[in-house]
Amino acid sequence: MMAPVHIPITDTLDLHTFAPEDVKPLLSDYFTECLRHNIFVVRVIHGKGTGSLRRKVHATLAKSDLVAAFETAPPSAGGWGATIVYLVKDRL
Repeated sequence: MMAPVHIPITDTLDLHTFAPEDVKPLLSDYFTECLRHNIFVVRVIHGKGTGSLRRKVHATLAKSDLVAAFETAPPSAGGWGATIVYLVKDRL
């Protein structure tokens, strides 16, 4: 069994080092920890590529009860290679 990976909880999550099948549980766990650290706006970097990871991220965000809203990042924050996620402040 592999040891858990510990990543710092900040307002930015870069998905480049994670396997696509890990995205859904990773986002949920990461957002829960963000809320515990009073972080309510998170930039998720998924890259531009073919757009498949972005679509997977957006589908996951749309179904999450931790997410109030999300939008494509402005050009200065990654443009369509990143998504800004607004978390529900009173969720935990």
